[in-house]
Amino acid sequence: MTTHFITAEINLQETPTELQKTIEAELKKQGEPLRWAITSVDVPQQKATVEAVVTTDA
Repeated sequence: MTTHFITAEINLQETPTELQKTIEAELKKQGEPLRWAITSVDVPQQKATVEAVVTTDA
């Protein structure tokens, strides 16, 4: 098992629940998320930057 630090850019969603589901789905493409946080928001472009630690079996 290996851990990786990743950064992802996510489109903002209508509700916090939708945003959380979108973030988790995007992170699962990279591995199993251990923790994540929204670190910045670009309001004009409606994007959030997410930093996360994920694990992979590689």
